[in-house]
Amino acid sequence: MTIRLPGADGVLKAYSPRTEPLALSTGAPFTSRTVFSAAHVVADPYADVSPDSPAAVDWDATLAFRRHLWSHGLGVAEAMDTAQRGMGLDWAGAAELIRRSAAEAKAVGGRIACGVGTDQVASGSLGEIRKAYEEQLAVVEESGAQAILMASRALAATAQGPEDYLEIYGHLLRQAAEPVVLHWLGPMFDPALEGYWGSSDLDTATDTFLDVIAAHPDKVDGIKVSLLDAQREIDIRRRLPVGVRCYTGDDFNYPELIAGDEKGFSHALLGIFDPLGPLAAEAVRVLDTGNVQGFRDLLDPTVELSRHLFQTPTRFYKTGVVFLAWLSGHQSHFTMVGGLQSARSLPHFARAYELADGLGLFPDPALAEARMKNLLSLYGVAQ
Repeated sequence: MTIRLPGADGVLKAYSPRTEPLALSTGAPFTSRTVFSAAHVVADPYADVSPDSPAAVDWDATLAFRRHLWSHGLGVAEAMDTAQRGMGLDWAGAAELIRRSAAEAKAVGGRIACGVGTDQVASGSLGEIRKAYEEQLAVVEESGAQAILMASRALAATAQGPEDYLEIYGHLLRQAAEPVVLHWLGPMFDPALEGYWGSSDLDTATDTFLDVIAAHPDKVDGIKVSLLDAQREIDIRRRLPVGVRCYTGDDFNYPELIAGDEKGFSHALLGIFDPLGPLAAEAVRVLDTGNVQGFRDLLDPTVELSRHLFQTPTRFYKTGVVFLAWLSGHQSHFTMVGGLQSARSLPHFARAYELADGLGLFPDPALAEARMKNLLSLYGVAQ
């Protein structure tokens, strides 16, 4: 059996899907790395909404996907940019997502950390931005989840220099009840974050970022670096205070960063571990045994898929993540909050399908093939 897929050149080619998935199962908790998957939300396909409407979320399917990730031992990084924060999911929706997911985590014994941002304000004074952060921090802490202090568009627009970042983050860290994760999200993920930490020069910005941590090392569990620059992450990792972890957010170079070197390694908090969840979990368990090569043998082949999903414009990687969740049977439809299912082309989807199928990611390859054919038919591709 074959399926006709359009290539990047628009020419149809025959592809023979695999018939059996990769054999993956749940296992023991991880021992060598802490690993979070930044999880997507499932839209309600029957809601009568427009791209400008508040997000309509299918809560049952959204929580079921989180249970899927927890069942494989992964932590869930909730209400991050993978869940379309600032790209369809507003603060009211994010707050409900945090409360529901935290309650579900408590019920099943899953690990969860949640994003804290400033979505309520598009701009404002430093005082208003601080209050927005405080409101979100309170919601996360009241839910019982760990807090991830996300980068703020409003702060990027308002801050006059590094001292404003030091002031805001210093205030938040002093009042945080438990150690938090600091998240540096690069402009490739969100152009509004250009010049974060007070400078477009990454060396200068890095120094400010590390100054924030050095002033409050007891309040920083770790950092998540999402700059798609492996060497910079390694350099930052080596300059962290003892006890502060580095969670890689590099969806281009994660195998080598998690494997590490003689001077250390990164933990993980990755959007690509949404579609790769079971395979990523299996790889980390192999790494737990000390088998670095076995870990790389499992995870290295996934990088081509990840780089495809996260290609420019990177912020639309969520479309590929949800597309693969649909093909994998984790949701019954390919609909996204804000209509973002339209953000990638048919050749992009075709290549994502081919790469994911080649990795054996689909639990039911026949279902994935049937759904891919349905999508192709909507674009006028006859089989």
